[in-house]
Amino acid sequence: MGGSYLIAGRNVQSHYLALAVLTSFGLGIVAVRAKLKPKVQYSSPPPINSSSAEEEAFITEFLKHAEEKKKENH
Repeated sequence: MGGSYLIAGRNVQSHYLALAVLTSFGLGIVAVRAKLKPKVQYSSPPPINSSSAEEEAFITEFLKHAEEKKKENH
């Protein structure tokens, strides 16, 4: 094929180096694109399916408290 290079005490052919460079470049692009995907924003929260009104009140109160705590931290 072509020449070879001595890397870490081994002969590595140039086409293997070319494949390694292209693969690492492609994986870098994939990683950046995956990181830049926008987060999904929902228009409304899912419905609360509870067995009693007391349980539903507890869940809504818990969610309100969690959102307030989240706003305080951020």
